[in-house]
Amino acid sequence: MSEIKNFVEELRWRGMIHDMIPGTEEELAKGMTSAYLGIDPTADSLHIGHLVGVMMLRHLQRAGHRPIALLGGATGMIGDPSMKSDERKLLDEETLKRNQAGIKKQLSKFLDFESDAPNAAVLVNNYDWMKDYSFLGFIRDIGKHITVNYMMAKDSVKKRLNGENSNGMSFTEFSYQLLQGYDFLYLYRNYGCRLQMGGSDQWGNITTGTELIRRKEGGEAFGLVCPLITKADGGKFGKTESGNVWLDPERTTPYAFYQFWLNVNDADAARYIKIFTTLSREEIAALETEQAAAPHLRPLQRRLAEELTVLVHSRADYEAAVAASEILFGQGTREQLQRLDEATLLAVFEGVPQYEVARTELEGGRRLIELLTEDAAIFPSKGELRKLVQAGGISINKEKVSSTDELITTEQLIDGRYLLVQRGKKNYYLLIAR
Repeated sequence: MSEIKNFVEELRWRGMIHDMIPGTEEELAKGMTSAYLGIDPTADSLHIGHLVGVMMLRHLQRAGHRPIALLGGATGMIGDPSMKSDERKLLDEETLKRNQAGIKKQLSKFLDFESDAPNAAVLVNNYDWMKDYSFLGFIRDIGKHITVNYMMAKDSVKKRLNGENSNGMSFTEFSYQLLQGYDFLYLYRNYGCRLQMGGSDQWGNITTGTELIRRKEGGEAFGLVCPLITKADGGKFGKTESGNVWLDPERTTPYAFYQFWLNVNDADAARYIKIFTTLSREEIAALETEQAAAPHLRPLQRRLAEELTVLVHSRADYEAAVAASEILFGQGTREQLQRLDEATLLAVFEGVPQYEVARTELEGGRRLIELLTEDAAIFPSKGELRKLVQAGGISINKEKVSSTDELITTEQLIDGRYLLVQRGKKNYYLLIAR
């Protein structure tokens, strides 16, 4: 992992600073600083909405500081009211443990947890220090140091209480900022942590922590928040029609993950490549020059998609995603098609018309003309199909068909189940043998 000299300056030119407590930059300049960022373990995978925070930790480690990733096992049982209009469902302990294991595996691709360097990353779970803390003990030790007036003044609380659709706020949620403030105090005492980072919606929770450290320890602590990422058109970042874009390949295939980044617009690509990669200023400037000269080649999007797919998945997954894209949009071959696994094949051809055919029809071989007109009504008439075949306009599994009498057998099925029919350059149909 390449080194950087000044963490705050690095975030600044990347557009990743919304606000910070005065003195933060000076504190970091004194030497190695431990800083933490909280991650809500509501699923067993991160999604790309988490990546801004994860990249902050990654840049922190590149600058020689020590990143602490805090999984909110305790706070995840409650739910942060920030930016929410409804209270979330509470998670049980077994679910939280499973989620923690999945998230740790993904974080390891971004952060070095294993080295013996003094700034090796640390993973903690606030459930570990909250599970045996009694309610009476907590309100005596912590609650008495923060006034209700102070808590009510936070934007996250005011928005929930005054929102048009608000049903109010439970005491459970109201206590969230005290719990997060105590996390900071605990890490300050036990890990020498001086800085908390997060999204701009976390500012109120972070300052509660610094206030608690000042009142309980007479110490000074700091906060730094990044802007909440949106799309250039004002839409919500990271959401697609099918929901979140996950880092887990079982939830979002590497192909779909690659396509998400490849298809962002030019304005978003110029911002995202600074936020979500570790490419240098010079490398990004060169890509921006290329983009200006030939925007149709989309060099920013291509590099952004490559960097993230390789980092989150692997170089092999990236190459497979590129090959899959060529099948759909370019000159992909039968061999490339045959190499696709079922999940990628279905992701590539999501939304194309699908037809089911009986597997028994293909076992002895079925003439193409019957298969595509009678078994699967892709063509309304045999005459139309004959004309297209004669004109070289029909392909099966990326190979042109020369005769309507060609026999289609189970041996041609991709992954033992699928047959890809192509009409002209852009019209695809997927036959599924059952």
